[in-house]
Amino acid sequence: MSLLLGLCAAMSWAVHDILVRRVSQNINLLSMLFLVLFFGTLALGPVAAPSEGWQVMTWRAGLLSGLAGLAFAAASFGLYIALSIGPVRLVAPIIGSYPLLSVGWAVINGSAISALQWGAVMVVVGGVALVVSGHDPVEDRTGRRRAIQFSLFAAAGFALTFALSQAATRIGAELPVMFLTRLAALVAIGALLILRGQSWRLAQMAWRPLAVLGLLDTTALGLVISAGALPHPEFAAVSASLFGMFTVILARVILKEPMSARQWGAVAAIFCGIGVLGL
Repeated sequence: MSLLLGLCAAMSWAVHDILVRRVSQNINLLSMLFLVLFFGTLALGPVAAPSEGWQVMTWRAGLLSGLAGLAFAAASFGLYIALSIGPVRLVAPIIGSYPLLSVGWAVINGSAISALQWGAVMVVVGGVALVVSGHDPVEDRTGRRRAIQFSLFAAAGFALTFALSQAATRIGAELPVMFLTRLAALVAIGALLILRGQSWRLAQMAWRPLAVLGLLDTTALGLVISAGALPHPEFAAVSASLFGMFTVILARVILKEPMSARQWGAVAAIFCGIGVLGL
């Protein structure tokens, strides 16, 4: 059951990323992100508010949640920019490789890394290198470079988000940490909108897809968290990390992005390696 919940979460995130790719072409990205975070936080509020976990939250857990929210805001902004530039077949595998940074953090903290895990790291690095080295003559080189840079930025942000939020959960509770993280991200993006003199208001027709984006993201996180009460909850986290693979597949089917056999092989290798690292 944990595996199924993780796969459903991965599909939710994949649909989310495809919608971001389509919607972001004609909308101000900061305003778009603010409303997506707003709708997600609004949906999570009624679930998190009655949680008994608030009783065990400490100021340190709250601080770590706030820092995780800042990292999540930065990572999400990087994700939105990278997806707006595209292509998805380039962006998704790079962002999805964030577990590599988690392994690096584990090494710094003195954790032992097995030969199998090092092998998985090499597979992911090699797969990302193949994805990045592939070049379509019709692609804009400057845009491609920016997409890679923001994808790496987003991957680093998500790795930091998960490290901080997991640290907060260990001394607090899952639902309060999740809510405070999203609330901090919402405040951060809202402050950035004000500083840049931009409005969060968009055309009324754009609100519906943004509400769907917020619900998809929140649902995916909720599915992974709900697996915590089931046997082998780690299976949910591992299968959810395959969202990038599903995103690439949907990009091929829905957006008609061309994929060579070499690119398919590289993407498959990346997410096989990520699966091993997750386990």
